Amino acid sequence: QVRLVESGGGLVQAGDSLRLSCVASGISLGGYYMAWFRQAPGKEREFVAAISPSGVYIDYAGSVKDRFTISKNNGKNTVTLQMNALKPEDTAAYYCAAGSNRIINPRDTSDWLHWGQGIQVTVSS
Repeated sequence: QVRLVESGGGLVQAGDSLRLSCVASGISLGGYYMAWFRQAPGKEREFVAAISPSGVYIDYAGSVKDRFTISKNNGKNTVTLQMNALKPEDTAAYYCAAGSNRIINPRDTSDWLHWGQGIQVTVSS
């Protein structure tokens, strides 16, 4: 079975940093696009960042661009989201997602094949 397991969330103050990690099993991430999404209570799941199988091509939501960094380590079968200068509006459950080797629209949740269980990030003011 395919599993994506997130770690690294928690409670921080505005301006702090967190690093989220997603470890995959059942698939080799070198063959998959990867993404992070987030969902706050009462809101739709929203795109955060995506990265190509090789890690060369990256896309960010405008709300996190210049603050968040997505990266892959295919040898360790992990994808990471480094989050800096966190804001209260970043508070959400963060989800790791895996796609195929072809993604038409990374912001469309239906383009992603596998999802992690989600991990909470809470940013206090």
